Amino acid sequence: MLTKLPFDAAIDLESLQKRTSEKWRHYPADVLPVFVAESDFPLAEPIAQRLRAAIDSGDLGYAQPLGLGEAYASFAQQRYGLTVDPADVHALPEVMVGVAEILRAISALGGFGDEVIINTPVYPPFFSTIQEAGWTISDAPLRRDGTRFALDFDAVEARMRDGARVLLLCSPHNPVGRVHTSEELRELAALAQRYSVIVLSDEIHAPLVLPGATFAPFSAVANGYGITSVTITSASKGWNTAGLKCAIAIGSDDASRELLRRLPNAMTERTGHLGVHATIAAFTEGIPYLDIVVAHLDGMRAQLRYIFDRAGLNAIRFTPPDAGYLAWLDCTALGLDHPAATFYKRGKVALNPGTAFGKAYPQWVRFNFATSTAIVEEAARRMSTALTQTG
Repeated sequence: MLTKLPFDAAIDLESLQKRTSEKWRHYPADVLPVFVAESDFPLAEPIAQRLRAAIDSGDLGYAQPLGLGEAYASFAQQRYGLTVDPADVHALPEVMVGVAEILRAISALGGFGDEVIINTPVYPPFFSTIQEAGWTISDAPLRRDGTRFALDFDAVEARMRDGARVLLLCSPHNPVGRVHTSEELRELAALAQRYSVIVLSDEIHAPLVLPGATFAPFSAVANGYGITSVTITSASKGWNTAGLKCAIAIGSDDASRELLRRLPNAMTERTGHLGVHATIAAFTEGIPYLDIVVAHLDGMRAQLRYIFDRAGLNAIRFTPPDAGYLAWLDCTALGLDHPAATFYKRGKVALNPGTAFGKAYPQWVRFNFATSTAIVEEAARRMSTALTQTG
């Protein structure tokens, strides 16, 4: 049976279709979007109030991130038990913009290889951002056991041994939803120490760790190994504020602090002023809202299998994620050449194709379930319909 989830009553498809964000405008109006990582949840009231106050007072100038470091330090202590010096927090317009600029800063220091290790399947902008920054990609694919994924340390070490000197970690991991354990992160840190590798940890999905998993910030592990690491994160996934353009980078050792000091002034200048307002509100006043989001997502992942099975999608296999709202679906048993294309053309439902996350995943798709039970049911119905259509 299905359980009514916290935001179900607040989410209305007709209202969502009036939105003008990428999720609701990238495809024609008759297509149901469950692809890009935007949620359909109502905006947190503390954020709405802070944005209204800024607009009402005409406070719409260039960003001045006063209080941003203190806000994140408070959140990190409360949520992760992590002590952060507010002075180590630097404003960015986006997580991936920050990654690109940090890679450029590493290049400017010299003495490093030109390869960045990633772990496919992984968030598609990892590929383009690394190349944009003038580096090359060194893939150490995740180890797979059925639909369960984990870091493959033999593959990681092989890439490090071959000369890669930067690792871009996705933690929690998108699209597989894996929360790396403390033990795994310690093993990764030990390898980084052995081969003098810098670790950039993208922790944008960390606020959305679900019950049953425990998130370990990589910086908390790295400090015990004397390695250089930078954390890049944002409130944009937990509170659905991506369009406001605010992220942060945090240094936790002398070398990473020096890297962040080398970031161009444009990082602050290009950060959204309203994004700073929203992020401070999220990290200081938005935790009760975040708890409701987590409860909704926890409930949704628990009933996703039931929804798929009831729609006749029993052949789709997946492991419910430890964090976030992205289900990584193995459609191999459906016998489709291009599952995402089939669901789109025949069912009018848009998912991310697996090949966007790694060439080895043509039979996989990514499904965003950060919405109402009714919309997830409709998406599953359309996917099932697509399997019975021809042409």
